[in-house]
Amino acid sequence: VQLQASGGGLVQAGGSLRLSCAASGRTFSSYAMGWFRQAPGKEREFVSGISRSGGHTYHADSVKGRFTISRDNAKNTVYLQMNSLKPEDAAVYYCAARGGYYYEADPQMYDYWGQGTLVTVSS
Repeated sequence: VQLQASGGGLVQAGGSLRLSCAASGRTFSSYAMGWFRQAPGKEREFVSGISRSGGHTYHADSVKGRFTISRDNAKNTVYLQMNSLKPEDAAVYYCAARGGYYYEADPQMYDYWGQGTLVTVSS
Protein backbone atom coordinates (compact mmCIF):
# COMPACT_ATOMS: atom_id res chain seq x y z
CA VAL A 1 0.00 0.00 0.00
CA GLN A 2 1.29 3.45 -0.91
CA LEU A 3 -0.05 6.44 1.00
CA GLN A 4 -0.12 10.03 -0.21
CA ALA A 5 -0.99 12.69 2.35
CA SER A 6 -2.12 16.16 1.36
CA GLY A 7 -4.03 19.18 2.60
CA GLY A 8 -1.53 20.79 4.92
CA GLY A 9 -0.78 24.48 4.81
CA LEU A 10 -0.67 27.72 6.73
CA VAL A 11 -3.75 28.70 8.70
CA GLN A 12 -4.52 31.24 11.38
CA ALA A 13 -5.37 30.09 14.87
CA GLY A 14 -9.04 29.19 15.00
CA GLY A 15 -9.09 28.15 11.39
CA SER A 16 -9.67 24.78 9.76
CA LEU A 17 -7.91 22.36 7.45
CA ARG A 18 -8.84 18.99 6.07
CA LEU A 19 -6.07 16.50 5.52
CA SER A 20 -6.47 13.67 3.07
CA CYS A 21 -4.54 10.46 2.70
CA ALA A 22 -5.06 8.56 -0.53
CA ALA A 23 -4.05 4.92 -0.68
CA SER A 24 -3.11 2.90 -3.71
CA GLY A 25 -4.21 -0.65 -4.21
CA ARG A 26 -7.49 -2.45 -3.80
CA THR A 27 -7.11 -3.59 -0.20
CA PHE A 28 -7.53 -0.27 1.57
CA SER A 29 -10.53 -1.56 3.50
CA SER A 30 -8.29 -4.24 5.04
CA TYR A 31 -6.30 -1.64 6.95
CA ALA A 32 -6.94 0.35 10.07
CA MET A 33 -5.64 3.86 9.66
CA GLY A 34 -4.01 6.40 11.90
CA TRP A 35 -2.94 10.00 11.81
CA PHE A 36 0.22 10.96 13.67
CA ARG A 37 1.99 14.25 14.01
CA GLN A 38 5.50 15.30 14.85
CA ALA A 39 6.61 18.76 15.83
CA PRO A 40 10.30 19.79 15.77
CA GLY A 41 12.17 18.29 18.69
CA LYS A 42 9.22 16.17 19.79
CA GLU A 43 8.29 12.53 19.45
CA ARG A 44 5.75 11.34 16.96
CA GLU A 45 2.31 11.61 18.52
CA PHE A 46 -0.78 9.53 17.78
CA VAL A 47 -3.58 11.94 16.96
CA SER A 48 -6.48 9.90 15.61
CA GLY A 49 -7.29 6.38 14.50
CA ILE A 50 -10.08 4.66 12.62
CA SER A 51 -10.91 1.00 12.27
CA ARG A 52 -10.94 -0.58 8.87
CA SER A 53 -14.73 -0.41 8.61
CA GLY A 54 -14.86 3.13 9.99
CA GLY A 55 -17.06 1.98 12.83
CA HIS A 56 -14.58 2.81 15.56
CA THR A 57 -12.58 5.98 15.94
CA TYR A 58 -10.21 7.51 18.45
CA HIS A 59 -8.98 11.02 19.06
CA ALA A 60 -6.28 12.07 21.47
CA ASP A 61 -7.42 14.26 24.33
CA SER A 62 -5.45 17.15 22.88
CA VAL A 63 -7.64 17.20 19.76
CA LYS A 64 -10.90 15.72 20.95
CA GLY A 65 -13.86 17.86 19.96
CA ARG A 66 -11.80 19.69 17.34
CA PHE A 67 -10.53 16.97 14.99
CA THR A 68 -12.54 14.28 13.24
CA ILE A 69 -11.16 11.28 11.42
CA SER A 70 -13.19 9.58 8.73
CA ARG A 71 -12.65 7.29 5.76
CA ASP A 72 -14.21 6.51 2.43
CA ASN A 73 -13.27 2.98 1.47
CA ALA A 74 -14.78 3.41 -1.99
CA LYS A 75 -12.29 6.23 -2.60
CA ASN A 76 -9.39 4.60 -0.74
CA THR A 77 -9.03 7.75 1.33
CA VAL A 78 -8.87 8.69 4.99
CA TYR A 79 -9.48 12.23 6.14
CA LEU A 80 -8.67 14.34 9.16
CA GLN A 81 -10.90 17.37 9.57
CA MET A 82 -9.18 19.83 11.85
CA ASN A 83 -11.17 22.72 13.30
CA SER A 84 -10.33 25.40 15.86
CA LEU A 85 -6.66 24.96 15.16
CA LYS A 86 -4.18 26.11 17.76
CA PRO A 87 -0.49 27.01 17.42
CA GLU A 88 0.37 23.81 19.30
CA ASP A 89 -1.24 21.77 16.52
CA ALA A 90 1.53 22.83 14.16
CA ALA A 91 3.49 19.79 13.02
CA VAL A 92 4.12 17.45 10.15
CA TYR A 93 1.11 15.14 9.94
CA TYR A 94 1.52 11.57 8.77
CA CYS A 95 -1.04 8.98 7.84
CA ALA A 96 -0.29 5.34 8.44
CA ALA A 97 -1.89 1.97 7.72
CA ARG A 98 -1.77 -1.24 9.67
CA GLY A 99 -3.19 -4.63 8.82
CA GLY A 100 -6.01 -5.57 11.14
CA TYR A 101 -9.28 -4.17 12.35
CA TYR A 102 -8.20 -1.69 15.00
CA TYR A 103 -5.82 1.24 15.08
CA GLU A 104 -2.93 1.39 17.54
CA ALA A 105 -1.24 4.30 19.26
CA ASP A 106 2.24 2.81 18.82
CA PRO A 107 3.72 3.93 15.51
CA GLN A 108 5.75 0.72 15.35
CA MET A 109 2.50 -1.19 14.87
CA TYR A 110 1.95 0.40 11.46
CA ASP A 111 3.10 -1.16 8.23
CA TYR A 112 2.89 1.74 5.79
CA TRP A 113 3.41 5.48 6.08
CA GLY A 114 2.65 8.50 3.96
CA GLN A 115 5.26 11.16 3.31
CA GLY A 116 3.79 13.74 5.71
CA THR A 117 2.09 17.06 5.16
CA LEU A 118 3.07 20.23 7.02
CA VAL A 119 0.53 22.14 9.08
CA THR A 120 1.51 25.61 10.26
CA VAL A 121 -0.75 27.59 12.58
CA SER A 122 -0.11 31.28 13.09
CA SER A 123 -1.18 32.99 16.30
